[in-house]
Amino acid sequence: MNVKHRNTQNQPIQDLRQWLDAVEKIGELVKVSKPVSRDQEMSAIGYLLAKQETSPTVLFETIKDFDNSTVNARLLWNLAGPSLKRIAITMGEDPDIPTVELIKNVKSKLLKRVPPKEINAEEAAIFENSLYDDDINLDKFPIPKHWPLDGGRYPGTADCVITRDPETGYINVGTYRMMQQGKKHAGLYLSPGKDARLHMERAWENGSSLEVAAAWGVDPIFMLVGSQGFPKNVSEYEFIGGIRGQAVEVVRGKRTSLLLPANAEIVVEGTIHPKAMKNEGPFGEFTGYYGKPEGEAPLVELTALHFRDQPIMTNALMADYPSCEQSGFFAIVRSARIWNDFDKLGIAGVKSIYCHPAAAGGWGMTCVSIEQRYAGHAAQVLALAAQVPGGAYYTKWIIVVDEDIDPSDMDQVIWAMSTRSNPSDDVEILNNTWSTQLDPAQYPAEKRPYGSKCLINACKNHRHINEYSKRTMLSKRIYNSVVSDWENLGLPGVPPTIENFEKEV
Repeated sequence: MNVKHRNTQNQPIQDLRQWLDAVEKIGELVKVSKPVSRDQEMSAIGYLLAKQETSPTVLFETIKDFDNSTVNARLLWNLAGPSLKRIAITMGEDPDIPTVELIKNVKSKLLKRVPPKEINAEEAAIFENSLYDDDINLDKFPIPKHWPLDGGRYPGTADCVITRDPETGYINVGTYRMMQQGKKHAGLYLSPGKDARLHMERAWENGSSLEVAAAWGVDPIFMLVGSQGFPKNVSEYEFIGGIRGQAVEVVRGKRTSLLLPANAEIVVEGTIHPKAMKNEGPFGEFTGYYGKPEGEAPLVELTALHFRDQPIMTNALMADYPSCEQSGFFAIVRSARIWNDFDKLGIAGVKSIYCHPAAAGGWGMTCVSIEQRYAGHAAQVLALAAQVPGGAYYTKWIIVVDEDIDPSDMDQVIWAMSTRSNPSDDVEILNNTWSTQLDPAQYPAEKRPYGSKCLINACKNHRHINEYSKRTMLSKRIYNSVVSDWENLGLPGVPPTIENFEKEV
């Protein structure tokens, strides 16, 4: 079958290939035609490229030892990485949009829902090639090894895993790591409390198997949305459609009843049979450390494998910042999610929110900027930011600052912490909070599902807010004058944007 995706100009991006076209237009795509090994060489290149100022995405077009492969797969690394431009493109925004404005726009888009549109199998690009049952052989695909001590090869780490709730029937699209376990088996690591694990546990309680599908080559928006925590009765397909402003095209699986992303590059279908487990890991994780030691994980028996001609496998490197694939987009989407949680609660005075990407891929820290309006306002915001659905998982450091501080600028945040907080009065600890088995700071490992959170009030003391020493700020009139004459003065670069100014007298 030779199916080509339909596209008209100015429509939202519908697949990975259109996304790459958009990235190439802004000069952030590097294509490597010389042979490169899938064993650590690609991940090393991705790791190093992410540390460059432009941090381009890199497409490996020739894989060493796979020259004669009939699949002819290509591998993509450093998809979004720390690039705000590529994250903006993924979210359907202008690549030059400022950080806080991008968060605000994403915040609005996350409130929209557009149900997926099911299309016929004949229209679906993913069914260009299909293998079933014993014809499936994962060894034909250049599945990479990321880190020296990884327990195996991990396909599609920038993927989406699709499961259905056995009780409600809603379809979840999540992001979970998978390890090759043979020619037609894959291990699926599922952290406690995550949707796919809850679906599997409920199916097993009823003595049933769980249908599973996974896309190993997708438009990054799937990973971006699938990695977040959303209500457990609404499919992530609807959130992706809301962000795009257009329904996601899906197609019914050939060996499962699941709805698959019709324009994905590679999709596998399979089943987790009751109590089917096998050792999996370790794997270099988003914390920049290897995750929990090797242990049992659910085993997926693959029953179908579909792929487009010359498929592109998406690979998300988990590492320290800025080389952690999820860090940049987590900073945007997680911030927007938490901000929406505050809006639902009706909390006044929230000016902006930022989850810094250097904090374990955006998981470890949340900073909230507020206009203090009443006694205890900052303390209330701290407690809620630590526990709202969008921010409860793993986060260790929650900081609240005044409205004159940009939470996305860590220089300003650290300045506020150093000049507006008193540790003996302004630091609180929450114990036994929701964490992850991947937290390298917790020993013994059995403690890791539980964590703690530090709440730091870096706002001016509300009791003395009117007496607080006045900060130094530029005059807006002088700022505008200097900026307008910047080039004439022979000054380098572009003048920084300033939001807060001294009131004119």
